[in-house]
Amino acid sequence: MTAHAVIEESVAPRPHFSSHLNESDSVLWTIERDPVLRTTIVAVSMLDRSPNWKRLRRRMDEACIQVPRLRQKVVSTPMRVGPPRWEDDDRFDVDYHLRRVVCPAPGDLRAVLDMAGLFAMAAFDKDRPLWEFTLVEGLAGGRAAFIQKLHHAFTDGVGGIKMAELLLDESRSPGPRRNVSAGERSKKVGALEAIVQPLLANARTATALSWRGAQAFPSFATAAVLRPDRVVGSSVRSAKSIVKLLAPAMTPLSPVMVGRGLSRHFDAFEVPLADLLAAAHAANSTLNDAFLASVTDGLRRYHERRGAPVTALRVTMPINLRKPGDELGNNRFVPARLTIPIDAVDASQRMQRMGTLSRRWRTEPSLPLSNTIAGVLNRLPIAMTTAIFGGMLKAIDFVATNVPGLTHRVYLAGAEITREYAFAPSSGAAMSVALLSHGDQCCIGINIDTTAVPDSDELVACLREGFDDVLSVGSK
Repeated sequence: MTAHAVIEESVAPRPHFSSHLNESDSVLWTIERDPVLRTTIVAVSMLDRSPNWKRLRRRMDEACIQVPRLRQKVVSTPMRVGPPRWEDDDRFDVDYHLRRVVCPAPGDLRAVLDMAGLFAMAAFDKDRPLWEFTLVEGLAGGRAAFIQKLHHAFTDGVGGIKMAELLLDESRSPGPRRNVSAGERSKKVGALEAIVQPLLANARTATALSWRGAQAFPSFATAAVLRPDRVVGSSVRSAKSIVKLLAPAMTPLSPVMVGRGLSRHFDAFEVPLADLLAAAHAANSTLNDAFLASVTDGLRRYHERRGAPVTALRVTMPINLRKPGDELGNNRFVPARLTIPIDAVDASQRMQRMGTLSRRWRTEPSLPLSNTIAGVLNRLPIAMTTAIFGGMLKAIDFVATNVPGLTHRVYLAGAEITREYAFAPSSGAAMSVALLSHGDQCCIGINIDTTAVPDSDELVACLREGFDDVLSVGSK
């Protein structure tokens, strides 16, 4: 959807935004009892010049009208009888969330990433909406940067890209925008209603599930009589899949990326999109396969240089479940956990192997049940929920995510976005690597836990070499 399309829709009825966090959002909110598991998303837009501040400030005001989430905070439900809810912040101040600073010398990408890493380490003020945007001016050559920080409970990466379009134009000097109509405000609820509402919602959900189960029973019974082996096999597969989704791991597989802390180092580089696609096509693979093959080869090189070669590592890879028409708020993904072999095989073979592993996970029976499973875990005591997810996440070696970005030229208040980097939360892992396509480039954003990886420059150099190895397949 282009920015102009969004503008035209601004006079249409406002899209519906749920008044409550969904169960997956609630998990992301709850597990921050352990700060190592924080799920802060950061994006860095590099601009060819400083945007017009007044236009940017006005556009942010309009976005806060169009997207209720931008002016809402999270309020917990009493006694955790239901998920937390979104409630309008009566003291909302856009000038707290939209900031303006000057970049320190030498005013390059490294200086911007150092600032973004510091921002990422700070927890959100939970009494305010969960976002902070910072314009960084004074870069070399008159350039600028725009750092966007969001809590993952706000939305996922795909939803974040769609919301970012509300701020963007398709030309440097667009015509006047049409008036923006106000979205619906959240309704204030009293203490009793805050308890009764989720209890009723839980009852309606249970009734609906029971009714669907009753409707499905005749066909299930028929199948059980005619092909009992299939029914039993399906139930066993589902149970195994749920165990696979939730099974804790005691320690990381990496013998060197073992510590976990709160300090973060951001790094970034680009590879041409056409070249990475050419490599993937040469190996009969996808862009995501080429991405994963590049990252795993980089990690193989890193461990060998540390004198600690590995045969396999654990990765969390978000699988997008978002469908057309889904609201921009809330998360629509499930975190697939894979154990990936790490060895010095041919890059083409490595890409094909990544494709096989990814496709196998995408057919897991537990994926459609992820929100339901999250709901069960949300009803446990907070300490127990956090411990369960800590057990699942802190033994992950790395996170890898691939998000389709914008394919056309876009402008922020008169400044063109030349590069767009995403930094996914490591969420207990040693590092995360995110590929965000922007125009003709794949922008690679790396978020490193410096306790796990104290020699981050060495790791980044190895990752670059891993991408070079995969790119060479397309040039043969």
